[in-house]
Amino acid sequence: MTAPAPRPHSHPFVPYTPPRLPAAEGLRRGQQLFEHLDGRRSVRFFSSDPVPREAIELAVRTANTAPSGAHQQPWTFIAVQDPDLKHRIRLAAEAEERAFYEREDIPQWHGALSRLETDANKEFLDVVPWIVVAFAQKYRVTDAGRQKHYYVNESVGIACGMFITALHTMGLATLTHTPNPMGFLTTILDRPSSERPYILFPVGYPAADCEVPELTRKPLDEALLWR
Repeated sequence: MTAPAPRPHSHPFVPYTPPRLPAAEGLRRGQQLFEHLDGRRSVRFFSSDPVPREAIELAVRTANTAPSGAHQQPWTFIAVQDPDLKHRIRLAAEAEERAFYEREDIPQWHGALSRLETDANKEFLDVVPWIVVAFAQKYRVTDAGRQKHYYVNESVGIACGMFITALHTMGLATLTHTPNPMGFLTTILDRPSSERPYILFPVGYPAADCEVPELTRKPLDEALLWR
């Protein structure tokens, strides 16, 4: 059999030849990954025990493997360990959260959150050893001028999902905290106008007495349809 002729490329390409797993082994690994991730939960009660800087680096390295629109990787992760900076973030986040919980025009939203028993108190932002904030880059500035980024929300969302997966794999816990609005993070963390805060992640080990709501996940027949 004659080998196919090489495709012409205007930019460098390299071969991609990952090992092809037998179907049974692929399914075994998939089942193992599902069982691992099915044990993941969002946490609001954290230990103050230290988390190695290398763990944050590995989680962001993992996030960097995410696919992105035109491979522009439109994200920046800011890791905060300084106690004073974490406290400033807590105070600003709580101010926005109080405004949210005091609103009277969104009863359905408040109702959806009621079973989680969340409130404006974000004490965990002082307790956790790390706060990591993901910023979405709307564009970047190069010598040639402003370069627009494409599919920013989709790209950053996938990267954040892989960041969460990496944390869970290392035995760490987090929470996708999104106070609204989040502009205070741009100011506190001194980020440029080309970026906007996307998700705030408290990162640490669960507290010894940590509890989470008893929830069930969407059944497969609702999440997956066959055609």
